Amino acid sequence: MSFSARRSSRVVLGYFFRGLLLLVPITVIVWAVWRVLAFLDGIIPIEIPGLGILTLLAIITIVGWLGSTIFFQPLAEIGDEVLQKVPVIKTMYGALKDMMEALVGSKRKFDRPVLVKLGALEAERLGFITQEDLEHLGIGPEKVAVYMPHSFAWSGNVFIVPRTNVRPLDANPADVMKFAVSGGVSKVDEE
Repeated sequence: MSFSARRSSRVVLGYFFRGLLLLVPITVIVWAVWRVLAFLDGIIPIEIPGLGILTLLAIITIVGWLGSTIFFQPLAEIGDEVLQKVPVIKTMYGALKDMMEALVGSKRKFDRPVLVKLGALEAERLGFITQEDLEHLGIGPEKVAVYMPHSFAWSGNVFIVPRTNVRPLDANPADVMKFAVSGGVSKVDEE
């Protein structure tokens, strides 16, 4: 194979990989959005495409509106009490309710980004203080609960760490989460 043929094949291969870098993220996002919308549209099966998801969104919005009215408040509290008393369901219901409150409710918990020193190592990890008072667990005031998200996943672990190992960050919580979840490859958007 001649030098110019090898060079040409390298250039074409470079274009191919650049095309992959551009198309794979877009394709995955479009596919995921399409699948989620198709799933949501199928929850309420209506023959007109898209009408099922619009109906579902309307129902969720109406339930949210009813949940914030004086009329519905006592019923919601009774339902909440019942669900909090059923042995297995109360654990799952309580955890899911608290997680939804932490993400989108009025009690947002992932709003205090920190840098946590990991033991004697020089390594540090990004996290979010979720609770400072751990007395209800029998843990003294010298420790705090820190949620540390995993990269490339919407999961993470909660660590109980000494306060002295935690340093608050002066950064936008959404940017810190984006940076941590992306494995450190996303940059903070300048506005």
